[in-house]
Order: sequence, then C-alpha cells, then structure tokens
Amino acid sequence: YKVFIEEFYSNSVFSPVSELRVVLLGNSWSQRSSVGNFIVGTTVFNTEEEPDCCLTVRGWVKEKHIVLINTPDLLHPYISEYRLRRNIGTCERLSDPGPHVFLLVLQPEDFTEEHKLKLCRVLNLFSDQSFDHSLVLMSTPREEGPGLMEKYHQHPPLKEMIRDCHYRFLWQKDLEPAELLTRLGQVVKEHDGKHLNCRSEIWTRDMEKMRRMIHRRMMMMFDDMMSDSLSESGE
Repeated sequence: YKVFIEEFYSNSVFSPVSELRVVLLGNSWSQRSSVGNFIVGTTVFNTEEEPDCCLTVRGWVKEKHIVLINTPDLLHPYISEYRLRRNIGTCERLSDPGPHVFLLVLQPEDFTEEHKLKLCRVLNLFSDQSFDHSLVLMSTPREEGPGLMEKYHQHPPLKEMIRDCHYRFLWQKDLEPAELLTRLGQVVKEHDGKHLNCRSEIWTRDMEKMRRMIHRRMMMMFDDMMSDSLSESGE
C-alpha cells in the first residue's frame, strides 16, 4: 500500500480518472482523522495536531484508487467567513473535478444544533446537491450503555442531519473497513458513478485567475519569440 499526503499548495488542480474522492467533514479533527486512517488501514493523518489547511491522502485500497480530503474545523464557532470560504475553495480544487461522497463524521454527544446548522451551510456552499452525496458516520459514544445508541439516534440535530442525507448513516461501532467502503460505493452507484459538480464562486474566481495568468505567460513567450525572430532577421 502506497499513500501520499499533500497540502493544498503542492497539489495539482488536475485529478486522475477512475478514483473515489471522499471529503471528510464533521465536528472533530481527531475523529475525522481516525476514520481516514481506518479507511486506508494505516496512520496517515495525525489525530492530535490539527493543521490550518486541507490535507489530501491518495492511495490504493482493495484495488480501488481513493482520494481522502481531510478538512480543518469548518464548524468552529469563531471561524471567519473568509477562512470558511477559502477552505471550501481549496477543498473543491483538491477534489476536482468534484467529490463523489461527503463522509460526515459526527460525534453524537457533541453534535449540537449549532453544529448542524453550520454543517448544512458548509454543504450548501459546496452545492445545493451535496446532501444527495452525503453519508453520516456516527462515532462510537464515549460512554456505552443500554439504549444509548438509540437515544443519540433520536437526538434532534443528528436525526435531522440523517434525514437531510436521505437516511444514509452508519455507526462506527463494530464497523469493518470493507463495509464502509461498500457503503461509500453505494452512494456513488446511486448517481451512476458521477461526481458532484461543485463550482463555488471562489473556485471559479481562482480558476479564472489561473487562466489569465497562463494566458499572460503565453503572450510573453510569444512576444519573446517574435522579438528574437526579428533580431535574427535584422542581422
């Protein structure tokens, strides 16, 4: 198994074809990272130190090329609008031409109404169709007991989030990596293998900026070539 970790600024805007692109979202960096490590079967994300940028892991799992994009805490109560939109734009570029699945890793005890509203807004900033491509993964409760899992399942913010995601959800307890990969594949199959087409204004603006930059460089190269050609003909 070979895996690559990239930060945004070292990543190409182009992605290989025939791959499963998964964006990890949720209310805990540690939990998101643990799930990412669980999927690939090795430690690729540091669960203790949260970076301030998106991280990408690329590799092969059971003959499937997978791209995992782990995000900073986009649900933080004090995150600025600029930083939120900038991270979403970065995530879109890393998952270009578009993510197949948003894996929503939620800690049931800590998932509040405020978290739900922020998560819904984040998904809508990607696309108004993001919920159709989302799967809820509920982390194992820190305290276990009879009826606790059902209690958390009925917790209004979680219950509403699951409903918005068309009742696609899993409990992490006793979950095997193969089962999670199967469920991710089912989400993709529901959409005939098509990825989500998310083009936020940030992504569009940055792509236009890149297009203009490439155009300017090409024009400068052309001018240099013409200048050299005229100089040679003058001699």
